[in-house]
This record gives sequence, structure tokens and C-alpha cells, in this order.
Amino acid sequence: MELKYPDDFRCPISLEVMSDPVIVASGHTFDRSSIQRWIDSGHHTCPISKLPLPRQSVLIPNHTLRSLIHNYTPVAGRKCNKPQIAPSTDPRFLLSSLSYPASNAALSSLLRLAKDEPAFRRLLLDSSAPSILLRHAASQDSPDLQDLALRTLIYLSLDGDDARVGLVADGAIDSLVQALAGGGPNASLAATTLTSLAVVEVNKCTIGAHPFAIPALSVLLRNGKARDRREAATTLYELCKFPENRRRAVRAGAVPALVYFAGDGSERAVLVLSLIAKCREGRDAMANVDGFVRVLAGVLVKGTGRGIEHALLVLNFVCSDIEKVRWEAKEEGVLEICLVLVEKDDGKIGRNALALARTIEKGEFVGLI
Repeated sequence: MELKYPDDFRCPISLEVMSDPVIVASGHTFDRSSIQRWIDSGHHTCPISKLPLPRQSVLIPNHTLRSLIHNYTPVAGRKCNKPQIAPSTDPRFLLSSLSYPASNAALSSLLRLAKDEPAFRRLLLDSSAPSILLRHAASQDSPDLQDLALRTLIYLSLDGDDARVGLVADGAIDSLVQALAGGGPNASLAATTLTSLAVVEVNKCTIGAHPFAIPALSVLLRNGKARDRREAATTLYELCKFPENRRRAVRAGAVPALVYFAGDGSERAVLVLSLIAKCREGRDAMANVDGFVRVLAGVLVKGTGRGIEHALLVLNFVCSDIEKVRWEAKEEGVLEICLVLVEKDDGKIGRNALALARTIEKGEFVGLI
């Protein structure tokens, strides 16, 4: 009989089992020779998603998939579902016996080993366990199992950039977005995992391009509990380091939620606003939020040093661009607050406060230091 390999092992272009799987900027995996021929022939889009690829495309080795293919024993016909086997103290036995749905005891053992044993994390990443963890992460049916799966995925994502890229290639974004959209008790853990994955530049692009990732974070930022809002803001801060994600955050309605969160004392919300203020759409959105200037003025008076520094940056960007906001800043006493900061601080905050004061007075942007 013909030997069967999983479809995920086959290159979407050649349909052959991949010998050197690599990940492109869209997050999809191809055999290196096939995607290189595609690029060399003048194509500048992903063959699957049709998203544009950078002119100088970086092909990132998918070590996880390559190891799975290398260690896989092809079978004839369908494989029978194996019965669930009780977890063992032997990590390899634990991984080989794991199936979906997993037991609480099995996932607890995975979490403990992933937390304490770096070597086990690498073993786990090279197994089929991540796909089982991602299925549990996406499921709202059992919050306890979802919690264990998400915590394990966080530890796996800390194993390095290859692990982060590999998890995204395994479909982590879909699972985490489902956990976010569910709005359950584990939404903040899903946001934390996304933050860790977004540390890698190519993942920032892939996560941002997902149609529901940034919108789900924006909803969590508006409607979540305190911890949910903190984690959502942290994820947006990491994602908005990639310029296109700033515009996506604006379109998803994140700006009003960030302003209100900043009004509740969140320094991280101010940091996200300082990134979004770098795009015109972001500045327009801030100008349309009632109380925007009042909130930022409050940060200048009561915030931490870092919060004050970024609030000055936000106000300088928006005041230089929108006359209405410049007049609101005068009415809210921002000019006087800046002069006080100049007197109190002879360092960076003082210099940036002086720059903002000049922007408000002259109506033109004065660069911050």
C-alpha cells in the first residue's frame, strides 16, 4: 500500500514532503527550494494568503516541522486512534501517550516539566504535543484544561525565537484569538502568550495581519477586567512596534479604550498611545476622543517618569498636527504644566516639556529629545 504522510508535511507548492521547511513573512511554511523558485520567478506575494512579501524575503527555518518530518514513521492507510494512557514519570512516555482530549493530570505534568526542564521544552516542541495544547487553548469547554494549556504554551514560547516562530506556524494565532474572543477567565493568559510570540519581528506582522487578533485585543481592552486590560495593552504595545499594526489598532477601535485606560492610571496604555501617535490615523482618532487632552494632562501631573515622558511625546505629536487639540491643551493648562516640569527637571523630561510648550505656542512641531 502507498505510504501516507500528513498533509501538513507536504509543501503547498510542490505537494511533496518537505525536506527543508521554511516560514515566510505571511506565517506560512513551504519547502525552501519551492518557495525560492517562486520568489526568483518574480512573485512578491505569498502563494497561499496572497499577502505581499518583502522584497528581500527572509526564509526562517521551521525546525519544529523539520524534526517532526524527520522523526515521523509513515504508515499504510489510516492510523487507529490510540487509547488515552495514564501519564508516566518518563517524559517521553508522557508525550507518546498524549492525545486529545488530554487529562488534567497529563497537562499538569506537561506544565511542570515545561516550567522546570529546558531540555523537556525542546523535546515537547519537537513532538505532536503543541497541536494538542493549542486545541485545548482554543476550547472554552474546560477552563481548567485551557488554563494548563495556555500556561504551558507560555513556557514553550520562552524557549527562543525558533520556538516562537514554530508555534505560529503550528496555528497558535487562531487558537489564541479564539481564547481571547471567548472572554473567559483565561483571556489574559492568551494575551500574554501572544505578547511572547510577538517579540519576533516576523510574528508581529503575522499576528497583526490576522483579521481578528487586534480587534479581539481591543475588545478585551474595553471590556475586560483589570488584569485583562493590562495584558491586552502589553500585547498591543509589542505589536504596534510594527508600523502597519498601529493603523490596524486604530481601525479596531483601540484608541478610545487606551485613552480611558490611561485615565485609570495605566502607564502601559500611554506607551501604546505614543506608538500609535506616530501615524496620522492615530492622531485623528485621539483628537476625537472626549477628554483625551485632560487624561494626558493628568498623566503629566500625577504619572511616573516614564509615563510623563511618553505623554509629552503623544501631546507633541497631536498638538502639532491638529489645531483643535492645541487649543484644548491651552484650556487644560498643559502649557503651565510644561513650564513647571521645565523648572523641576533639567533632564530629558524638562527638555521635552519645553519642546511641547513651544509646539503649543507656535502651532508647529518641535522635535522631542
